[in-house]
Amino acid sequence: MSAKNTVFGLKGNIVYSKTPMQLEICENGYLVCEEGKVKGVYPALPDTYAGIPVKDYGDRLLIPGLSDLHVHAPQYAFRGLGMDMELLEWLETNTFPEEAKYRDLDYAKKAYGIFAENLRKSATTRACIFATVHREATLYLMDQLEKAGLRTMVGKVNMDRNCPDYLSEASARSSAEQTKLWLEDVKSRAYHNTMPILTPRFIPSCTDELMKLLKEIQTETGLPVQSHLSENYGEISWVQELCPESEFYGDAYDRFGLFGNDVKTVMAHCVHSDAREIARMKANGVFVAHCPESNMNLASGVAPIRTYLDEGLHVGLGSDVAGGSTENLFLAMAHAIQASKLRWRLKDDSLKPLTLPETFYMATKGGGAFFGKVGSFEEGYDLDLIVLDDARLKHPQQLSIEQRLERMVYLADEREIHAKYVAGEQLF
Repeated sequence: MSAKNTVFGLKGNIVYSKTPMQLEICENGYLVCEEGKVKGVYPALPDTYAGIPVKDYGDRLLIPGLSDLHVHAPQYAFRGLGMDMELLEWLETNTFPEEAKYRDLDYAKKAYGIFAENLRKSATTRACIFATVHREATLYLMDQLEKAGLRTMVGKVNMDRNCPDYLSEASARSSAEQTKLWLEDVKSRAYHNTMPILTPRFIPSCTDELMKLLKEIQTETGLPVQSHLSENYGEISWVQELCPESEFYGDAYDRFGLFGNDVKTVMAHCVHSDAREIARMKANGVFVAHCPESNMNLASGVAPIRTYLDEGLHVGLGSDVAGGSTENLFLAMAHAIQASKLRWRLKDDSLKPLTLPETFYMATKGGGAFFGKVGSFEEGYDLDLIVLDDARLKHPQQLSIEQRLERMVYLADEREIHAKYVAGEQLF
């Protein structure tokens, strides 16, 4: 079934979000897709659609595809390793040596092939992805993701300071020129599913000159931006030293015009954002990529997601492999709930823990909004859909649809994914 089948229907137990507050459930319902877009969800198929092809998924769950707003593809090779350090030491000890290997295209092909294959099998249909500073390897990653059929944004990383010589780009101008050449190559490939995103790694690794040049590129191209923000206390102090004129970490990006407003921007972590930074993110429409497992693994802390939701910020989830151990966003949802309970109990009892509907919203519509009308089954949204089969997860009682979904959040992996659609195209 594909978008080329102009109109088709899917039948099953349909679950999606309109708001963070509650789940929309249509048991044994019908979802109609036309030219890759959702036309509606119905308890019975309307006469208007009589005769259209309908795929009946029986008692399985039909949910929107999940959006991963922050993942490092080159780190996939060492996920689950070296988790005994905080962020900055971890970067120096694990991340930078691994990322340096991607100058070898043969190694990149091997590693990125594994990443793309496993991401395709997962519940993720959209993703914002960091590559490395290496142009050819980044293009290969984009080639593989294009073939996988996922809708992704991929960034060639920019770094011209405060990283090992073996990984640092020669200069700000060299970094910018390599980025322009990469974008020319991307344009020549005419990707359908994969688009570029500008990727200054974070303020400590990018000189002022480089940030100015990236802004020039952004102005010329209109591309979105992804980076890191207020993840770790040491990192925040470092930014204050490097950018003493900035009021706070996010202000350092904003001074270069790379922090929302007319630039679609996603910032990973935001664990320790203060009131000024939160207000700026809200005013500028910056997306927050909440990466709960990574924040726990690297001892960064727990982001105040309740505050962000109450303030009306855009919040999605990120796996942040390899700070996070897996691309499985069901676990990211579970970790988000668990982390919020720890913050509530140990740090701020005014911030109620996150609920299942809220985390499901973040994983679907909340994060999907970065890509447009994505992550819901409301009319006009792209049909990104996962069919979940929970038959393996046996239970002695009859469960409600919401209960079955909750068990999936805590127990599911790729084995529960029966079928997957992206923008109306069935991948498997």
